[in-house]
Amino acid sequence: MTRMTVNGQPMAFALDPETPLLHALREAANITGPKHGCEDGGCHACTVLVDGTAVRACTLTIARAEGAAVTTIEGLPPDHPLFAAWMAQQPSMCGFCDPGFITALAGLLAVNAAPGEEELAALPNRCACGAGPRIVRAGMAAAAALRAASAKADERPTLTFSLGSAVKAEEEKESKRIE
Repeated sequence: MTRMTVNGQPMAFALDPETPLLHALREAANITGPKHGCEDGGCHACTVLVDGTAVRACTLTIARAEGAAVTTIEGLPPDHPLFAAWMAQQPSMCGFCDPGFITALAGLLAVNAAPGEEELAALPNRCACGAGPRIVRAGMAAAAALRAASAKADERPTLTFSLGSAVKAEEEKESKRIE
């Protein structure tokens, strides 16, 4: 029995340990976000996050994912800026590669909130429709939204608490001792 956490839920797979994670997710766990694409790891339509790192689920066995935290597109928070950016930019044509791209971008943005266009374009994911430039724009928009949300969180006022007169009285006693 191979155990891991998938989208925050503990799962155990009673499958051959050499089963590709993609097959375990889609066929045993009924998680259909990661797509069957090329089956040799070239297209990255099956991209998932394993312990926060984007990996191809078609080339990773469940034995190698034992004990890991696996996140598919279904496990990303619904308010993740990538979803809004994807809707606003409408980068894809057929949508087949969307889950892999969005998951790979989420992994990248988790470690680099300000990737450049070159870094986004260098993702190994492929789109047969030729939506690469629009996908890069969606990634840039999501990165900007993440940075703006982070800056807004940093602007929150810091609460200061005072112990009031007890502290002042103690300070006065201390200053009188020094004199």
